[in-house]
Amino acid sequence: MHSNNKTPCIMVQGTASNAGKSVVVAALCRIFSKRGYRVAPFKSQNMSLNSYTTQENAEIAMAQVLQAEAAGLEPSYHMNPILLKPKEDFISQVILHGKPAGDMNFYHYQNHFRGEALKAIKTSLEVLKKEYDIVIMEGAGSPAEINMLDVDLANMNIARLADADVLLVADIDRGGVFASIAGTFALLPEDDRKRIKGIIINKFRGNLDILMPGIRQIEEIVGVPVLGVLPYDDSLKLPEEDSASLSEHKYTKNEKITIGVMRFPRIANFTDIDPLEYEPDVGIKLVELGDDLGNVDALILPGTRNTINDLISVKEAGFMDEIRDLAREIPVIGLCGGYQMLGSKIIDESLKESKHGSVEGIGLLDAKTCFGEVEKIITQSRAEVLGGGIFKDLKGDLVDGYELHEGVTILNGSKPLFRVIKGCGNYPNSGYDGAVSGYAAGTYFHGIFHNFRFRRFFTDYLRAFKGVDKLGFVKDDFEDLKRFSIDRLADIFEENVDMAVIEENISEIS
Repeated sequence: MHSNNKTPCIMVQGTASNAGKSVVVAALCRIFSKRGYRVAPFKSQNMSLNSYTTQENAEIAMAQVLQAEAAGLEPSYHMNPILLKPKEDFISQVILHGKPAGDMNFYHYQNHFRGEALKAIKTSLEVLKKEYDIVIMEGAGSPAEINMLDVDLANMNIARLADADVLLVADIDRGGVFASIAGTFALLPEDDRKRIKGIIINKFRGNLDILMPGIRQIEEIVGVPVLGVLPYDDSLKLPEEDSASLSEHKYTKNEKITIGVMRFPRIANFTDIDPLEYEPDVGIKLVELGDDLGNVDALILPGTRNTINDLISVKEAGFMDEIRDLAREIPVIGLCGGYQMLGSKIIDESLKESKHGSVEGIGLLDAKTCFGEVEKIITQSRAEVLGGGIFKDLKGDLVDGYELHEGVTILNGSKPLFRVIKGCGNYPNSGYDGAVSGYAAGTYFHGIFHNFRFRRFFTDYLRAFKGVDKLGFVKDDFEDLKRFSIDRLADIFEENVDMAVIEENISEIS
């Protein structure tokens, strides 16, 4: 292990968003971790609606959680000191060291908050460099946004701060890979270009022999080697980075059981749905607002960054009556914001959530949600299933999850779904979370379907309803696949990328 003061840092940047930076960082975290190094991921500033609560009760982006898992670590807010969660009208909620620092537009953030953000980034980077042998950093978007170079808090300015060597990832699947590489180099200042020690071409589906002449030419043009070409592998089961990737994600369809998932305009924490996709016999139908709900065996209303705005969108799309009708026959489950929508009313007199104020809910649960009553709840949670509604035969089971919500919910006629052992639930010190009434149920717990017994009970309920044999609590396909996928990702990387060059360019790694 390294005892020197200078902890080596590698930064993975991309020619564009969704080029594959996150998975390359995860692969490197796994590779170096398996070699015995203490390695930590780091993304100074992430814009994402997919977030998680750490053991510190701090909120960070889900991508850094995956990377921490690849490194064999418990996630920490130091791995993602700044998280930007888009809200509405070019405003984002700024999460600083895991806690809300306010809602800001771009101008306010850059002109009044940038210094504080940079201070947090420096603090977290120093903590990681002190505690770990290697820090694997992730950039954001493209480093060559020439209108942003001087105020950048995610790419080359942070590479300079860490004195990091840079790997540039380019996505060949979207086309124009060589132009995107050359364009990135052309637009970067010379000192920044010198930091780039290697290029990785990602998501390749074709014949490598045909690609090789282009690789040789681009190496001559930019003067930096292409270290490898990573094949496109859609068998890897890893969480998506953000909602942009949902458009490219191909959910399993045409299975014996179909679970519909509403794709709200501001959908958040859709990784809640991931484990269901890998349940045998289960397909996922992502329902856009203009779609027909069609034949689904259950409907899930997931999290959202803005419950009221998305509820209004659902109403305008004509889905309210359809959802109410479905709930007479099939399970309708609301998660966090989706749970709030299922209630009878959402009260927002202080316009905390949106400019629309208070609105009527879908009304499947006799409950009302109030905004502006408490600060944002950020906590890891545990609860006992109380056994109401379709979950009556799961009574007494324990579930783990995490909470990220600003509203509090008061039950009127509906019964709670869980008794809270750790966390907040419906409101501070209520002792209960969620609500259940007939086929409808809701909870503030994210990650509820990551609990194998809860998930399998739910899908077995749907199997029985459709006349398909139950599977019972025998095998957690999702967790097995995720572990396999992280290891396979690392293997694919080592098989196709010249690791010797990466190691050579990181001082202190032999």
